[in-house]
Amino acid sequence: MRRKKRAKGGSARKTRRESSSARAAGLNRTRDGSRASAGEWFERLVALQARLRGKDGCPWDREQTHESLRTYLVEETYEVLEALESGDAAKIADELGDLLLQIVFHAQLAQEAGRFDVTQVIERIHTKLVRRHPHVFGNAQAKTAAQVLKNWEQLKKEERGEWNGEAQAEGEGSVLDGVPRTLPAVLEAYQLTRRAAHVGFDWENIEGVLEKMEEEIGELRHSLKGKSRDAEVAETPRPQRRIEEEIGDLLFVAVNVARFLGADPEIALKKANRKFAARFREVERRAAGQGKKLSEMKLEEMEELWQGAKKQEADS
Repeated sequence: MRRKKRAKGGSARKTRRESSSARAAGLNRTRDGSRASAGEWFERLVALQARLRGKDGCPWDREQTHESLRTYLVEETYEVLEALESGDAAKIADELGDLLLQIVFHAQLAQEAGRFDVTQVIERIHTKLVRRHPHVFGNAQAKTAAQVLKNWEQLKKEERGEWNGEAQAEGEGSVLDGVPRTLPAVLEAYQLTRRAAHVGFDWENIEGVLEKMEEEIGELRHSLKGKSRDAEVAETPRPQRRIEEEIGDLLFVAVNVARFLGADPEIALKKANRKFAARFREVERRAAGQGKKLSEMKLEEMEELWQGAKKQEADS
């Protein structure tokens, strides 16, 4: 997808990267020779995006809408995560810039439509941060990160009620309001349980979560060999709907294990995916070296190659 974006031509990213080092060095200074501030650079970026959208700007930029940019917003977010994992400072700065461009681009589209502008975007997040940190800017007390998060969720709940025009009666609304149902399932589970945990609805220790996982594994095993009320209407020999439900419960608890231990389950699963792919490709390479295809090999032979790939990975 990134290559496609560059091939489109005319994006702000391309404009930045094609500028010469001498030109970049000049832009980094003000008229009096001092280093340009973050605010000055931000204003230049906003002006640049407005120009690209202008009459004599870039045809690709002028065609974009909020809807067409959604894919790029998601892509840039994941590229930031990949850069953070690499630890490369230059790459992280570069990818954060690409993500910032998406925000500026959306704000420019909204300004052209007379809805809001980038100043309002910044003003809203500034005001929100002050409002959600009463222990810093007000008289509230919060001595631990857990207390901060608990207060944060309550404030978010109150804000959602105000936006919806609801009365702020005790017990009205939910701390889960605002978690998008369109999120991928792993991220949705993570957000739901994280918000619940912020108000104290959580296990006391990791052993409790692991016991719950063992319980769910037991229920899945039971559903595999037992019958349920779904079996009478199911067309398959096994109560497939019950099995699907138990698998969902197991995955949900697995997300909680990651969250409880301070790991993002999406990132953890991404790493596991990459590890599996690298090992499997090594298995394919080793099989080809023996003049064989995996589809023609026995499971025991493939397992031997897999263990060899794991050992090579550990030794490297």
